[in-house]
Amino acid sequence: MIVRIMGEGQLDLTDADLELINSFDSQLESAIESGDEATFRQALHDLLEKVREDGRPLEADALEPSQFILPPADATMEEVREMLQDDGLIPG
Repeated sequence: MIVRIMGEGQLDLTDADLELINSFDSQLESAIESGDEATFRQALHDLLEKVREDGRPLEADALEPSQFILPPADATMEEVREMLQDDGLIPG
């Protein structure tokens, strides 16, 4: 599955990564719902770091459709709230 981190590019993740990444996504969503800025910052950092660690970067000139688009590391809680779908940034 192809994931785009806004401002950074695309990464290819295996379907096996989806469950683990969803746990980070759930933590992020909970932090937003509770309005906890410190937990939000940590959850966003953890989610993006895991995607970077597990993902294989695509070539800069590759233009594959992204299944998921993640916010940049400096996104605000409100910006991420606007990106959320019914089941988080990463449905599943």
